[in-house]
Amino acid sequence: MTGLLVDGVERIAVLRAGVMADLLIALPAFEALKSAYPAAAITLLGREWHERFLRNRPGPVDEVVPLPPISGVSSAAGGAVPDEVYDDLRSRRFDVVVQMHGGGRDCNPFVRRLGARLTAGLCAPGAEPLDRWIPYVDHQHEILRSLEVAGLLGAGTADVEPRLSVIREDWAELNRHLGRLPKGLVAIHPGAPDPRRRWPPECFAEVADRLGRPVVVTGTEPDRGVVDRVTAAMKRPGLVVIDDLSVGGLAALYAACDLVVSNDSGPRQLAAATGTPTVGIFWCGDLISRGPLSRGMHRPLISWTVHCSGCGGAGSLGCGHESASWVADVTVDDVLEQAQDLLR
Repeated sequence: MTGLLVDGVERIAVLRAGVMADLLIALPAFEALKSAYPAAAITLLGREWHERFLRNRPGPVDEVVPLPPISGVSSAAGGAVPDEVYDDLRSRRFDVVVQMHGGGRDCNPFVRRLGARLTAGLCAPGAEPLDRWIPYVDHQHEILRSLEVAGLLGAGTADVEPRLSVIREDWAELNRHLGRLPKGLVAIHPGAPDPRRRWPPECFAEVADRLGRPVVVTGTEPDRGVVDRVTAAMKRPGLVVIDDLSVGGLAALYAACDLVVSNDSGPRQLAAATGTPTVGIFWCGDLISRGPLSRGMHRPLISWTVHCSGCGGAGSLGCGHESASWVADVTVDDVLEQAQDLLR
């Protein structure tokens, strides 16, 4: 792999302009690049929230350049790339630009126009190739996919689980909003962007009650209805945190917990990255691409559902019946068994 190292690299840009889980999943690859090129500055081409979240946070990213909304690059819908964006990025004189964002149909042309002497990354069928590339194919774990991209530049690591530092500002924010937290706290995160990836709220409530521990239920504003259903079904009251904290403050909250029980979601990834044990509920197809790679502190419970309860269709989550959960067959007893084992 050392034969792939690039000489004289001082500035590396990485395109990874996605949501929270996308950033966390790529952290091992960023660490691998920093280890292989310790003298190089690593710039994340991302979004505004990346800049706020990573500011003053120890880690492999030295700088964040927030991109405006660009269709297929930094947002699902947006406009063409303004000339001034290209001018600014070219002026930074990146030696290498790495594309970890997706298949490359939209973003590879963007990457190639940044003026780097070498480009590397992912390439789906029909996408414009980069100087060094690997094929973007389905059913590959996203952490390993990002590490394989880093490997195109001679970078590698044995530490494949994401790691995130919780900093003083995170703890200060948490203390301002929630004050002193009870000992033995367990977090429940019942939301997920896709309703089909949500475990039934009543199941989360039963887990919370049977654990017999102080509980905090977390969510975002779109999750409010689901959070309300969980807390209404709980026999013991718990804390509720809905969009009260920044991503950093939420990281501190999860770091303060003994355990996080969650659907497959960015918050589960965030909790795991802080070092907190997690129990996650996954649909089998999603476990392949986003599940935890180790089992010492992270336990995935897997739904093997292959037929939609709404239409009976078989295959993936693409049938369109978004109200029907594909993970409801995971049992409360199975979740409790893993949770109690981790708490011991």
